[in-house]
Amino acid sequence: MPRHQRRPSILMAFAVVLFGIGLGFGTGPAQARLNIEVTGGVEAAQPIAVVPFGVSDGLIPPVDIAAVISADLARTGRFRAMPTRDMLDMPARHEDVDLRDWRLLGMNNLVIGRVEADGAGYRVSFILYDVFRGDQLASSTLVSTKDGMRNTAHRIADIIYQKLTGQRGVAATRIAYVTATGQGEGQTVTLRVADADGYNPQTIVSSGEPIMSPAWSPDGRRIAYVSFENKRAAIYIQELASGRRELVASHPGINGSPAFSPDGRKLAMTLSKDGNPDIYVLDLTSRELVRLTDHFAIDTEPSWSPDGQQIIFTSDRGGSPQIYRMGSGGGPAQRISSEGDYNARASYSPDGRSIVLVSRANGRFRIGVIDLDRGFMRVLSNGSLDESPSFAPNGSMVIYATIHGGRGVLAAASIDGGGNQRLSQDSGEVREPAWSPFIK
Repeated sequence: MPRHQRRPSILMAFAVVLFGIGLGFGTGPAQARLNIEVTGGVEAAQPIAVVPFGVSDGLIPPVDIAAVISADLARTGRFRAMPTRDMLDMPARHEDVDLRDWRLLGMNNLVIGRVEADGAGYRVSFILYDVFRGDQLASSTLVSTKDGMRNTAHRIADIIYQKLTGQRGVAATRIAYVTATGQGEGQTVTLRVADADGYNPQTIVSSGEPIMSPAWSPDGRRIAYVSFENKRAAIYIQELASGRRELVASHPGINGSPAFSPDGRKLAMTLSKDGNPDIYVLDLTSRELVRLTDHFAIDTEPSWSPDGQQIIFTSDRGGSPQIYRMGSGGGPAQRISSEGDYNARASYSPDGRSIVLVSRANGRFRIGVIDLDRGFMRVLSNGSLDESPSFAPNGSMVIYATIHGGRGVLAAASIDGGGNQRLSQDSGEVREPAWSPFIK
């Protein structure tokens, strides 16, 4: 059966019973960067002008700061950045700004800035204006290294986004994902981490065997994942900065679906070492392993609530895969998904008020969000095989895996219905996305 026709099963985190053990069958060499295409936005997106930053004499910055900021804001779907070619003037200092020009151009906001040398690095300053009120809404100066200039631009974009929306921005966060290139014995599967705009990819681990289920630690410094590099499933935790990794679960049978607790001290997972797949929690300091479920059904895909008090998981104990909730110490489980005959791969929003999941309707697997207070589900995606959803740390978007042009790509959908994106490589497949927490 072709890759794009595979049907997800309840054990979506396991290679043996997952969408397909290969994670994709693209050909050709792996490309370093994810290509991002904005496929939709909010109709009432705010017009904003980010003027090319001025530079001191003879200075050639390694990054076009204004271009990165504009792209970051445009990807949210909430802003429409003015093309540079349409600008009547390009001020870089406060005294050179005439807001009347920008009112005539219909801009709500204006951003100007400068880049100056600062020893071996750079000093980047900016000002954000409310064009119609004439107010300075924000201004700051950030110090950056040469290699850190893109991140500096992302940080400025996040300051602007938060000032204009009241919500923390995610331009400076990162995304983990799995790529697959080649076929058969020549296939290479790689776990990578990149900036939210697809730049600066970092290879975490690469193998000829499946890698899946990446999960971030709450401090953004470690990633847990499942690897089949020794021909059997095992769960590892790897430090991003040093590359040091630790084997934390390699029991007989299934070892899958790792999920860090909100305090980073425990790891929930699915193990079948005692028979059926059940939910367990491993204390990462004491190494005490506690079994939370003990049921003849399949229990898998645990995810913690933001306060650490509850765990949701997928179970077919009612006859079909559905989402259940229990206390983080175990106990009775309550079904919380009600629509459809298949719901799986759920995780909480950052505020704990909703969950994102994969839901089947009319034979199509799509991404939905359930409001836990009201109980209704809203569908975010429109593909036929959408999977692996992950909330942005501010809860504004969900990234997920889908099929486009016959191969695996990533997509992101805004919770408010705009700002859709598609993320792909020039060759091969991209799967299993996981959005990082805010990087401190």
